[in-house]
Amino acid sequence: MAFELPSLPYAADALEPHIDTRTMEIHHGKHHNGYTTKLNAAVEGTALEGSSIDAILSGLDMGNAALRNNGGGYYNHCLFWEIMGPDAGEMSAELTQAIDKAFGSFEGFKDAFSKAAAAQFGSGWAWLCAHDDGSLEVCGTPNQDNPLMPNVGCGGTPVLGLDVWEHAYYLNYQNRRPDYIEAFFHVVNWSEVSKRYASR
Repeated sequence: MAFELPSLPYAADALEPHIDTRTMEIHHGKHHNGYTTKLNAAVEGTALEGSSIDAILSGLDMGNAALRNNGGGYYNHCLFWEIMGPDAGEMSAELTQAIDKAFGSFEGFKDAFSKAAAAQFGSGWAWLCAHDDGSLEVCGTPNQDNPLMPNVGCGGTPVLGLDVWEHAYYLNYQNRRPDYIEAFFHVVNWSEVSKRYASR
């Protein structure tokens, strides 16, 4: 079955004023749609046809640029829309404890995550990843790489991701990436992040 562009789980204007409507429309309808179309083309007629995106990425030949870029772009954005929302929800006690253990406090985590997002040169992502033992790690990856892929310098299951490609923020924030990173924390759906942490 071909990969499909998921619908946004909320209205395109639901994250205003932190993420503007026009950016959401272009980011989802153009960029994510493009990754989806190109991913389907890359797997069509191959042994990977019918595989899950997680299986494709975890066993990826990193030299396959079409799968690396478009498979990553598809997966990353599917996660991105889900871990945001107009309602922050509640962070689970389990995730709160893991954050405190790894970073000392929520503010310590926010600082580490913000630095990873701000320091990513050019296009890429910042991640909060959960390992099998429940420990947490913050890291960054270039372009559409993510921690599911082999040998990207960080691992585990992504439970939170921030897109720092310019298309994710430039209409509203121009070159002010730190302002965009700060705004992101106003739209994180901590209930969804907690659910992903629990099912790692």
